[in-house]
This record gives sequence, structure tokens and C-alpha cells, in this order.
Amino acid sequence: MRRRIKEETVLFISVIKWLLLATIVGIIVGLSTTIFLKILNWGIAATNQHRYYFLLMPVAFLFSALIIKYLAPDAEGHGTEKVIEAIHKRSGKIKAIVVPVKLVTTIITIALGGSAGKEGPCAQIGAGLSSVFADIFKFDDHDRRKLVICGISAGFASVFGTPIAGAIFGVEVLFIGAILYDVLLPSFIAGIISYHVSSALGITYFYHPINFVPVFSEWFFLKVVAAGIFFGLCSAFLIEMLKRFSDLSHRIRIWEPLKGVIGGTFLIAMALLFSKEYLGLGLDTIQNCLNGTKTVWYAFILKTIFTSTTLNFGGSGGIVTPIFFIGSTAGSLFASIFGLDVATFSAIGLVSVLAGAANTPIAASIMAMELFGTTIAPYATVACVVSFLITGHRSVYPSQILAMRKSESINVETGKEIQEIFAEAKPRAKSLTELIIKVFRKAR
Repeated sequence: MRRRIKEETVLFISVIKWLLLATIVGIIVGLSTTIFLKILNWGIAATNQHRYYFLLMPVAFLFSALIIKYLAPDAEGHGTEKVIEAIHKRSGKIKAIVVPVKLVTTIITIALGGSAGKEGPCAQIGAGLSSVFADIFKFDDHDRRKLVICGISAGFASVFGTPIAGAIFGVEVLFIGAILYDVLLPSFIAGIISYHVSSALGITYFYHPINFVPVFSEWFFLKVVAAGIFFGLCSAFLIEMLKRFSDLSHRIRIWEPLKGVIGGTFLIAMALLFSKEYLGLGLDTIQNCLNGTKTVWYAFILKTIFTSTTLNFGGSGGIVTPIFFIGSTAGSLFASIFGLDVATFSAIGLVSVLAGAANTPIAASIMAMELFGTTIAPYATVACVVSFLITGHRSVYPSQILAMRKSESINVETGKEIQEIFAEAKPRAKSLTELIIKVFRKAR
């Protein structure tokens, strides 16, 4: 008779297996993120020495679109979305060519002024290398999928220096309203290892403790809730603008790379008309807001337009860094209107718009603690959850699967990609008076 293997033995072997695999993924992604960030920083430093470096944006977008079109169409837009799509539709299968293409096109885009982020490329590069690793060692679809999710977590953790938030982001971003607990352990391991590898290789991270913490009161709590509503509306605005610019791009029936010339030219005009601060990563503006410096009230609107143009007209890069810009400037505006501390609400806005736009309230709440300290956590968490609900059934990642309704008063089909669903309010229930009258008439 065959000896029956105990459950604990199987689980122990599984833990050891994923400890080793996630560690390998973390090392690979930490190394690749370091290479990417160092080249990107070098490129930005080189181009920013010239006052009108952004005049080359049409050429940059043209070149980026050419490379993507003929070498790796999956590298188009912001990388995390393509990874989510690969996980849901192809068990995490990602072509190896995506990795160098995404690296090159993102550096070209951002260094020459394109408004995009650096986390999407790191997530896509990390996920792509994890997929290649799985193919080399002949892992099945289930294991490849888990490794690719680890790649997302590790990429996010190592690019922002937030290992816990990065791990949670990887398992939360795939489904709206559900977390993949079976990938939680390897995601944590991959994120932590990747973060420490990048740190050891010289990558420095942003950490900005918020010192202002008001005495708790019901009135201040209501202001935080109101801020969450406002940030949710900002998230919805960003999502809708990305969709509108995508529709506009598809309506222009010309050779795809030429759209890059159109987009780059438009952004040059916008930069000359308004300011260069909306180009590139925009880290200086984010830092200024977190230091308490007020910005123009329309800053978050302009950054939304710059980013929507970049990602839909030839540019390549991530979406989270622009979200940080939009959130922090929106927080500055909210604080200025209501006479609140600009630094505090810029920090809350930074994570709340991420929670709403990406549908990741837990990862965003943890990120608030990792970036700004624990004192702001209760307020940031409330605002993140409110923003997540107010944004509705939409996302900057159209391939996310809807696993829950954000309100039982809304008719929406779960289990589908967010881009395929239509949400509408349920028919209004009859009032109590109408029901009483109806019952009385029947009784007669």
C-alpha cells in the first residue's frame, strides 16, 4: 500500500519551492530594474542639459512607435496593462523581445520629454524576464503565471522602494475586489529581494515622512472623506481622458508611427504655452507639493492631457508616476481651497488617486505608510478606500477582471474584463409610502 503523504509535508515543500523561485525572480528583477533606472537617469541628465531638449519629442515618439510596431506590439502604452492581459489570456506568456523593446522605448520617451512613468516598464521587464525564466525551465502554465505575478510585484517594489506595497500591488491589481492569496508569499519574497538588490547596487529611493498630523476630530475626518471623493473624481477623469485620447488615436487613419509625430508636436506646443514641468516624470513638482508648495489649480488637468497624449500617440512608459503627479497636485489644490496643510493632502492625494485609478486601495494604503510614515496612515487609508469606490467600475488597466460590485445598487456583470462591462443604476425601489398604499389596496 502506498504511503499517504501528509498535508504538512506537501505544504512545507511548496513553501521551500516558492522561497527559492521567488528569490531568483527577485534577484533577476532587481538587477534589470537597476540597469533600467541607471540608464534612464543618465538619459534624463544628458538631455536636460539642453534648454529645448523636448523639441525632439516628435522624433522620439516616431522612433518609439516604429520599434514597437515592427518588433514588439505588446510593448505599446503602459507596460502593466499588457502584463495583466498576458496573465489573464495567455497564462503569463510574454515574448522575450518585449524586454529590450520596452527598455529602449521608455528611455527614449521619458528622456526627451514624454509624460510617462517608470514603474510600467519595470513591471513589464520583470514579468517578461520571469516568463522567459519559466520557459527555460519548462514550468507549467500555473507556475509561469505565479512567476510573472512575482515579476510585477518585484518590479513595482524595486522601482519605488516600497517592498510591501509592491508585493500587494502585484496580487491586487489583477482583479478588482479580490486578492490572489496563493501568490502572496512569493510576491512578498520577490518584492523584498528585488528592493534590496536594487538598493545594494546604488538605487536610492524617495522617503518623505509627513510631520504635520492634526488632532483627530469629526470635522477633519469629514474633510478627509471629502478629499477621497475629490480624488476619486480625479481618478475617473484620468481614466476617461486616457480612453478619449485612445479613441481619438484610433480614429486618425494614418500610419501608426506618424501619430507619434502628431503627438510630439502637440506636446511641444503645450509645453511652450504652459510649462515644461508637465513633461517627463515630473518628480520636482511632486516633491514641491510634498514640501508644502502650492501649484497652479489646473496642474493635475494638464498632466492628465500630457500623459494621455504620450501614451496614445507613440510614447511608451508607465502610468503610476503620472498618477503620483496628478494626485499630489490635486491634493495641493484641495488643501488650498479649504485652508488645509498642503503637504499632508498632497501625500494623501498621491496614494488616493492611485487607489482609484488602479483599483488598488490596499497597496496604496500601505504605500502611504512606506513613503510618508505611519502617522498619516489612518487618514490616507480612508481617502484611498473612498477614492476607490467613487472611481466606479473603470480603470487605467482595462484588462482587470471585475470580481465585485462597488455598490449593490448598481447593475454590473462580474467576472469580465473592466473594458467589456457596462454599469448602470438599478431601477429605483418604490418608496415606503407607495408600498403601504399598495398593501392597503390589496387588503381591501
